[in-house]
Amino acid sequence: MLDDRKAAVLRAVVREYIETAQPVGSAHVARTTDLGVSPATVRNEMAALEREGYLAQPHTSAGRVPTDLGYRFFVDQLTGPGALPAVQRQQVRDFFAKAHGELEQMLHDTSSLLSGLTSYAALVLAPPSERATVRSVQVVGLTDRAAMVVVVLSNGTIEKAMLELDADTGDERLAAASTHLSAHLGGTSLTDRTHMPATGDQRLDALVDTVVSAIGDPADREQNHVFVGGASRMAAAFDAVDTVRQVLAILEQQYVVVSLLREVIDHDTVQGIAVSIGTEHGLQSLAECSIVVAPYEIEGEPVGTVGVLGPTRMNYPQAMAAVAVVSERLGRTLSA
Repeated sequence: MLDDRKAAVLRAVVREYIETAQPVGSAHVARTTDLGVSPATVRNEMAALEREGYLAQPHTSAGRVPTDLGYRFFVDQLTGPGALPAVQRQQVRDFFAKAHGELEQMLHDTSSLLSGLTSYAALVLAPPSERATVRSVQVVGLTDRAAMVVVVLSNGTIEKAMLELDADTGDERLAAASTHLSAHLGGTSLTDRTHMPATGDQRLDALVDTVVSAIGDPADREQNHVFVGGASRMAAAFDAVDTVRQVLAILEQQYVVVSLLREVIDHDTVQGIAVSIGTEHGLQSLAECSIVVAPYEIEGEPVGTVGVLGPTRMNYPQAMAAVAVVSERLGRTLSA
């Protein structure tokens, strides 16, 4: 633990470095804080913080910059996420007031929203379909010989499949199939492959069996898809081109990103928000990055993750605030 003065000096250095990306000198800290001590005293405290691993000096006679340990202290001292500016809060409200339709498009748009709020790359992990249950099934006639099956799941996913029909199937039989399927599949998982009871109408039963086969098994589809918004913003976050390339290469690897999000969310959280800084997440190519993540819930159950990835000098309070608000509103929208 640091004493109060060292902690105040460290917080001042972190805030200034986040703002300017320039090494911070003792004179600036003495001038902009209410410590009431001379630059020489601040310089001594900064030297002590460097010895203890919280600060680093890029080169002789330069000011100091925070290390991963310094950022960790700063984040752990936060009592919670900051507050989004009123304009951004309204932007989030407006977005989710209009966010309807298919889950994939909503998650894609949510990643773009979060990236715009933070200026970092945004990551939204889709809920796994195999854990979802059926809310409704509709068989909609398109032509005399074609129909579409629309299955709405509890996680907000809409599964679709095309059917080829007998010429005289008719809308009445399609409506009967919708009613029968919704009654017996509602509340169950598609992976359960529930046996459908007979209706007494052989042609209706055959249609129902065809629909069940067409829906397929969600476990056979790609799971845990990650929607990445604002990846191009990473180019402006780092000076080294090689670092940008490494970060973008990681963001293109779905499995790696999913594993990373799951590992980070298992860390200790501040009011439900987890922060992994620099080398803490164990990927050398992301050693200069931090990740802020929070789960989103559907009907009270965590099903996915929302987060941002940016440089270690990210504005942590603002990033945590954006992630907290967006994850809460996304879960509320999907639960409606």
